[in-house]
Amino acid sequence: MKSLRVTQKKSTIGQQDSMRLTLHGLGLKGPGTTVVVSNTPSFRGAIKKVMHLISVEEVDHG
Repeated sequence: MKSLRVTQKKSTIGQQDSMRLTLHGLGLKGPGTTVVVSNTPSFRGAIKKVMHLISVEEVDHG
C-alpha cells in the first residue's frame, strides 16, 4: 500500500487559521516535522490546501 510522507517546510506565521488547523490535522507541529499518512482522498485534499507550506513524497509500505 502506498503512503505519503509529508514534511512541513514553512511556518504558519501570517497564514489563515484554516491552514494552521489543516496542518495540525495532518499531525504537523512546525517546520521540519514529518508524518506518514495514508493515500486517501481526504488526506490528499488537505495536502492540496497547504501545498505551498509542505513537501510530499510517496513511500511504499507493504
